[in-house]
Amino acid sequence: MSDRQGPAERLFIATKRLITSLVRTGETRLRLAVLELEEERARLVSLLLLAGISLVLILLGLAAVTLLLVVIFWDTHRLMAIGIAAGVLLVSGIGLGLWVRRLASRPTLLKSTLKHLATDREILERRDEP
Repeated sequence: MSDRQGPAERLFIATKRLITSLVRTGETRLRLAVLELEEERARLVSLLLLAGISLVLILLGLAAVTLLLVVIFWDTHRLMAIGIAAGVLLVSGIGLGLWVRRLASRPTLLKSTLKHLATDREILERRDEP
């Protein structure tokens, strides 16, 4: 092949390189998006599990409080034991519920992908400026 290339050949080669670069960048971003979606799914499953445990603990706490009210006129030692059990269950259930709420409020869906796409857009815009 000769060292001299015509304008059409150079344009074709530049276009081919640009398309190849865009495909590679798109593939990388798509892989990142898929990875983030998998992480988000795992996060959602753990949030649902924690929410379920929290609900169970709150229900057990309410059952213990109910039992406390039934036994309120029995011996004094039983009341202290039931009250402590109810308090521990309620506090731990409410604490887990608040923790799940805090975790769920953080927006994380495709956070990295959007950040990288914004960076790519800025780089392309800077290249276009004279």
